[in-house]
Amino acid sequence: MAFCVAMRMILDTCVLFPVATREILLNYSKAGGFTPIWSDRILEEWRLAAEAKLSEEDSIMAAGDRALLGAHFPNSLATDWERLQDEVTSPDPDDAHVIAAARAGQADGIITFNLRDFPKCCLAPYGLYCIHPDEFLRNAFLRDRQRLQSALVPLADAAAVKGLSFRTFLKRGNLPRLGKAWELDSG
Repeated sequence: MAFCVAMRMILDTCVLFPVATREILLNYSKAGGFTPIWSDRILEEWRLAAEAKLSEEDSIMAAGDRALLGAHFPNSLATDWERLQDEVTSPDPDDAHVIAAARAGQADGIITFNLRDFPKCCLAPYGLYCIHPDEFLRNAFLRDRQRLQSALVPLADAAAVKGLSFRTFLKRGNLPRLGKAWELDSG
């Protein structure tokens, strides 16, 4: 993966639901690290996941967060992806909309925990790739450290308040390589 600050990346639902991963990615984007892309369907899946797994109060907060995404990232909504969905081949038909949204949103790739759902053979015809958020963020840490560190500091402070090392916090969030890079840099 060539690292480029002007990247446009689809955020799969699975990286929006864990609060830590979502906050890191969105903070990094706000700092100018990349442009996040999503579709209404991805955001609706996020809301439904929050509703199913969280309390009613947390679900209401997730709906509010969804509204804030539109305000903070007005150019991130991929539209008209539905017309492309039937052209997409995917091992999981439920994930075809993510590839279609990536195409409609002129994304460079897809950030997802579910790499197996987006094999190269399905993405290459569209010039897309997929990447695990841990790899994406660790690469950003290595190549765009200052910008990513500014995105990480608020969460590192929150982890410290809870008595957790930030590396442990990131490891629990399925971001162990980023945690290791952070710890080695903080030395």
